[in-house]
Amino acid sequence: MSVSIDQVFVKQFEADVHLAYQQMGTKLRATVRSKSGVVGASTTFQKVGRGTASTKSRHGIVPVMNLNHEPVECLLQDYYAGDWVDALDELKTNVDERRVVASAGAYALGRKTDELIIAAMNSANNYVGDYSTGLTKDLILAAVEELNNKDVPDDGRRFAVVGVHQWNELLSIDEFISADYVGNDLPLVSGGASKKWLGITWILHNNLPVTEEKRDCFIYHSTSLGHACGQEVKTDISWHGERAAHFISNSMSQGAVLIDNDGIVRLKCSDSDETV
Repeated sequence: MSVSIDQVFVKQFEADVHLAYQQMGTKLRATVRSKSGVVGASTTFQKVGRGTASTKSRHGIVPVMNLNHEPVECLLQDYYAGDWVDALDELKTNVDERRVVASAGAYALGRKTDELIIAAMNSANNYVGDYSTGLTKDLILAAVEELNNKDVPDDGRRFAVVGVHQWNELLSIDEFISADYVGNDLPLVSGGASKKWLGITWILHNNLPVTEEKRDCFIYHSTSLGHACGQEVKTDISWHGERAAHFISNSMSQGAVLIDNDGIVRLKCSDSDETV
């Protein structure tokens, strides 16, 4: 076998990784503020305060809102996911090993992207509930009320991320499953189940924080969280003659941060069928 892998193979493999990452690797990146092409070890997201409208006299100077701009720093970190593909194994299997490894690497990096975003969510301190009940309609309405009290825009960019058990509880709420309450138009949220109700896009995610059957779910506005990317998913393939195998390395540089604590509410839910 040649000591250098064919460039067509490299480009096709990297295209497979990008496609898998975009389609099935991450569920949450499209639901938050995202900044690409970041140069350096960090970037900042601007948290803008409220403006106040005022009157002015004829020919007078237009009043200035004096908006408070508070920069929030987001640190980037480098992540890698690699694996070996033995040359002879490729001859013995009917499975497209390139695509299998590409998908596995993309899934791993996608899970890391969501892990970063969830960690940023987990730093919020607004909450409703006390882990004594599951995800009930009353708990959801209390969280929505919390957002409304803080003037969080109800502009179609509210999202909720819930666990598997909480998703099943949602399916027992008539208003959530009935076509009389829920529209058919859904945003482009990659991977998994999603549904729109109460002006909120609900997303199923099985990696939310849980401790002793106490699950944290979140309702948030997309502008309350930031995701930064210094390097999109990149693939490097190298031939190692001493191993008679290719090593396929996927890497990315990303970070996430909580921008506005007022724009997110934690729902403290029991992850058990039994209530406290």
